[in-house]
Parts: sequence; C-alpha cells; structure tokens
Amino acid sequence: MGEENNPHTTPDDLTDFDYHRDLGNPGDYPFTRGVYPGMYSKRFWTMRQYAGFGNAVQTNERFRYLLDQGQTGLSVAFDLPTQLGYDSDHEMSLGEVGKCGVAVSSLDDMKTIFRGIQLDRVSTSMTINATAPMLLGMYLLVAEEQGVPVQNLSGTVQNDPLKEFLARGNYIFPVEPSVKIAIDVLEYCIKNIPRWYYISISGYHIREAGSTAAQEIALTFSHALEYVQKAIDRGIGVDDFAPRLSFFFGCHSNFMEEVAKFRAARRLWARIMRERFKARNPKSWLLKFHTQTCGSTLTASGIQNNILRVCLQAFAAVMGGTQSLHTNSYDEALSLPSENAVKLALRTQQMIAYESGVTDWPDPLGGSYTLEKLTNQMEEEIKAILDNIESRGGGAKCVESGFSARILEDSAYQYQQEIESGTRKILGVNFLTESEEVEPEFTSEAENTQERSQSLIYYRDNRSDDKLKKAFDELASAARRNLNIMPPVISALRAKATLGEITEILKGEYGTYD
Repeated sequence: MGEENNPHTTPDDLTDFDYHRDLGNPGDYPFTRGVYPGMYSKRFWTMRQYAGFGNAVQTNERFRYLLDQGQTGLSVAFDLPTQLGYDSDHEMSLGEVGKCGVAVSSLDDMKTIFRGIQLDRVSTSMTINATAPMLLGMYLLVAEEQGVPVQNLSGTVQNDPLKEFLARGNYIFPVEPSVKIAIDVLEYCIKNIPRWYYISISGYHIREAGSTAAQEIALTFSHALEYVQKAIDRGIGVDDFAPRLSFFFGCHSNFMEEVAKFRAARRLWARIMRERFKARNPKSWLLKFHTQTCGSTLTASGIQNNILRVCLQAFAAVMGGTQSLHTNSYDEALSLPSENAVKLALRTQQMIAYESGVTDWPDPLGGSYTLEKLTNQMEEEIKAILDNIESRGGGAKCVESGFSARILEDSAYQYQQEIESGTRKILGVNFLTESEEVEPEFTSEAENTQERSQSLIYYRDNRSDDKLKKAFDELASAARRNLNIMPPVISALRAKATLGEITEILKGEYGTYD
C-alpha cells in the first residue's frame, strides 16, 4: 500500500468520497470510525494478556499476578497436546506437556487454573479450536461450582477450525465435521450463555503465516462467511447470532497501513452483513475484534528494539479502534515471557490509555486525506481477494483445495526475499545490527510427565464406570446422528471424562483430517 513516487495526498484523491456513505460518525453505519460513538473516551479496550504455561498451578499464579497489575481480561494459552486432544500422559504428548501453554486434561486442571478468580468478575478468552467444546464445557462446570450463573459469564472461545487447516495446523477432525462442531458451540451458547462470544474468527495466525494486511482480512472474511452461512442453514436467524460474532487480527509495524486495514475491515463487514445477509439489527453489522501485536515481527537480535515495535503496533491497534488488545513481551523471541517483560507489555497499553491523550477522541485520525485514501485502497484490495476466493467455491473449498495456502506461501516467500535483499529493512536484522547475546530471564520446561500421569491415574480411578459408559454412549450417538454435541460433552465431563477420552470418541465418529 501507499504511493512509491508521489505520496502527497490532496482532496483530489477523494473525488468520489461521501462522508455519510463512506465514513460516518463513530458508532454510525458503516462504522469506519469505530463501533461505538464515544469509543475510548467512554471505556477503554479490554487489556487482555495471553498467558499459560506449565501446569495449572503456575498458570493460576501468572493470572493472579496480571490481574494485580491492572489487567482487565484473561486470555488462556493451552499447550499443544491440549489443542490436539491428547491427555498429558498420552505417548504423543511426550516432551510437549506445558511447553507452550498450560496442560489441561481434566476438569480438575481447569478448576485449578481459576482457583481464587471469580468468573463473573472477569472476562476470559480461550484460544482453543478443535477441542473448544471440551474446554468451554470445563469452564462452565467451574463456574457452576463457584455458584456463578452461566448468564453472568463473559468472554470468548476461539472456535475457528478453518484457520487451523490454513495457517496453524492444530486440527483433529476433517473440515466438514470441524465446521459442524463450531456451529454446535455457537448454537449452544446462543441458547445458554447470552454474554459469551462463541467464535473469534482469526486473521492473526494467517498474518503470522505470511499474509499481507489485505490478505489477512480477505481470508478471515472468507472463513467468516462460511460460519455465517452454516449457522443460517441450521435455521438460526442471522440477527440471533451475528451480534456475538467476534474477530481476532494481528498488527504489524506499518502504522498507517494497519490503521487503514482495521477501518476498511469494519466498513466492509458492515456492508456484507446488511446487504448480503440482510441483517436488520444494527448490532449484527458491527465488526468487533481483539488485536495482538505480531510475534513474527519480534527479533532475537537487538531484543530491546522489540519494546518499540510492540508500542508502535499497539498504538496502531488503538488508532484502528480495537475492542481488546494483547501486547507481546519483548523477550518472546527467546522464550515464554518473563514476569518483568509481561508487566512492561501491559504497561505499554496502560500508558497509551492513560497518558497519550489519544483516547479522548474517537477516531482522531479520521478525515486525513492519506488515511482515507489508504482505507479506500485497502477495502478494494480486500474485496478483490475475497471475490476471487468466493468465485472458487468459498473459504472452506479454498482451504481444502490448497488455494488459500498458496496465497500465504507466495506472500511469505516474497516477504522473506525482501528481508534478505534489504529492500525491507528490519532494525537489528539486516541493518544496524548488534552483536550482543541476551540470556532469557525465563525459559519453559516441559512438565514432569510422570507426575502428570500419576494425577491422571488418580483422577480416572475415582469415577463411576457406569456413568462414564453411559456418557460416552450418548456422545457417540449424538455425533452419529448429527446432533449438537455440547450437551453430551458436558455430561461426559461431569462423569469425569478426560479431554483425550472425549476426543477419541469423536474421532471414532468423525474420523481425522489427513
């Protein structure tokens, strides 16, 4: 984006520009300037630091530390075995338990994570996809034990399997049943958890895999259109579910491009929901999103430069109108975040909120000739990519055919070529390099597998085999008959089924993705 030869912009660059049609006031359709009239002058974004490592006790300690430091929302990182549906004592889990997130195999693990944290007083985001029904079910049972009505719970579960096939790789079941399960979660939440966001359609991982800013939005929207249509096909009214859809985007360091990306995405989504899906509730037109500064932009060399990158990216997210924000810790290129680094990352958000002054003004950059031109260009580029995907059968078909993956591969290759040739400058990497070696303050060790195995053996030994068999039979039957699996998943968790056991039942009915 941007002009190579003449970046100077004037009103002539916006000759077809109509304020009310293309911009509007903050909180007014098409929401280019923000989804709420007052934006941050009325309420700051949710400051939600993504965290989780080792066992449930360690993660609970980190969560309580972050809340003490002023964090306003929790975000749970699960380890690889949990995301892939393996219990910690499974042979496939060896060496990965608790390594890059918290290990959760049983309801007891989930109870420990949230010990001393009242769930009706905090919003919780869970980055979980293939095993979303199981982890959400555990969370609901923890709330029940605390005496918290599900109607009082707020938060989100990522529950976006399509981007796993495309960009992240943490899938279990084939594409069609994976999407079906995602809609099961959506349908269950609509009926039972009114304040919950049942899907966080994610472009962040697409951006981390190498997409451009426009490709990130287009590919994410191609997946969103699949979920919207599948929910409608199930008989759920668009205005019954669209207000609780949410999105998750990354943010790079090209400040103007990123701000334009967020504004263009908001405008385009509003038009899609109103014009294509005929949504009538204005809340159905809103694109509400969480932003994370991009881990792929952090460098191991010149590590303190990452502090400035995160600040720049966070500022772009705020100027772009995000509803929730995670700021990466500067040492993430070396290890999981140390306590000092994660506090500094949180302080970055707090400084923007309380000291910068920009939060006094909804969309303070709105009306800039440069920004409005870039926003228009970004929207046109997103639409062109999205139209191409739609002409090939839509997001799911393009995931299965490999077309979407080729978009990412080509973009990632070009990005790397630009770094290696020096045409894209990365401070400390291909210019103004530094030779210092920095030792990480904190490194994650894999959990003690023997200790985890013993706790799971004890958990399994103290349950009713009859109740468990009945729960498993009901779960298999629901999957076989194409019914919503959320109720039998929760019943199985009540009978003390483990994450891995439930996954194996579902694999038996749905198969696995190869």
